[in-house]
Amino acid sequence: MRALVFTGPGRAEVQDVPEPSAGPGQVIVEVERVGVCGTDVELFTGEMSYLHTGAASYPLRPGHEWSGTVIATGQGVEESWSGRRVTGDTMIGCGDCARCRAGRHHVCPARHELGCRDGLPGALAERLTFPAAYLHALPDAVDATLGALVEPGGNALRAVRAAAVAPGERLLILGTGTIGLLAAMFGKALGAEVHLLGLTGEPLAEAPVWTRETLPDLAWDGIVDATNAAVMPGLAVELVEPGRTVVYIGLSGAPSMVDTREIVLKDVTTVGILGASSGLAGAITAYAEKEADPRGLVAGTVSLEEIVDVLAGKRPDGSGPGPKFHADPRL
Repeated sequence: MRALVFTGPGRAEVQDVPEPSAGPGQVIVEVERVGVCGTDVELFTGEMSYLHTGAASYPLRPGHEWSGTVIATGQGVEESWSGRRVTGDTMIGCGDCARCRAGRHHVCPARHELGCRDGLPGALAERLTFPAAYLHALPDAVDATLGALVEPGGNALRAVRAAAVAPGERLLILGTGTIGLLAAMFGKALGAEVHLLGLTGEPLAEAPVWTRETLPDLAWDGIVDATNAAVMPGLAVELVEPGRTVVYIGLSGAPSMVDTREIVLKDVTTVGILGASSGLAGAITAYAEKEADPRGLVAGTVSLEEIVDVLAGKRPDGSGPGPKFHADPRL
């Protein structure tokens, strides 16, 4: 079958690779859509930290935001999964350690991360081997595009929930990329008054967008930092109301500086978000019940070959305004 392979920093190609087979507890999925995110770009460029810690190495098969249909099941897997439309958790824990037993498999020290760490080839391929225990069924109301937006949606939903903002309270989201815009949608769905800090004129924002210079002097009851700028974590602590919460989901390329004295003296709670695991089911429900519809965030759907140019920063002709690109491996 055909699969996208990163062969080294800045090098990617579509290769013919062996057909997958379903081992015990696994399924084979025919992939319909795969999203490309900042993590994939960093794996492509060689900047991703996993490549420097040894958690990932080239050649690497990426892709962790996906949807598809189960076409085969392995030993021990319920046959009812066959033919079902699905997506899945990126974080695959060992299942035996204390963290996994406590429901924190997303921080299992021996975890696999689909398409991100060594051990589990990603979804930018025609077919995917995946553990059945980490599947999530997709209802008919969630099409292939929405299905591939469940993983980023789960991240954004976790961030908004962690901000602990009640209906009618004010939520400030730093960043107008995919996660920031998704967080704005979920914040509004939960009844918050949502504002964004980013680039003015963002056509897909469903909330006011401010720059640092125009940001009004308001009480921010919760803040989500979905940027990759090293100065923003400190700014979030500076802006948030005393006694409230700052959520960090963005990662900067350089270490960020936060004055912990300000955190203490303002009695601020800070929360880090890694992965979508506990937010996946909620994102699927929100999409199915039309509480959020992020399909407009997808600028275009292209082939595996065309995704190589997208990773290099090129936008195909005719692309929409959205920050997200999808691949359809069947093209």
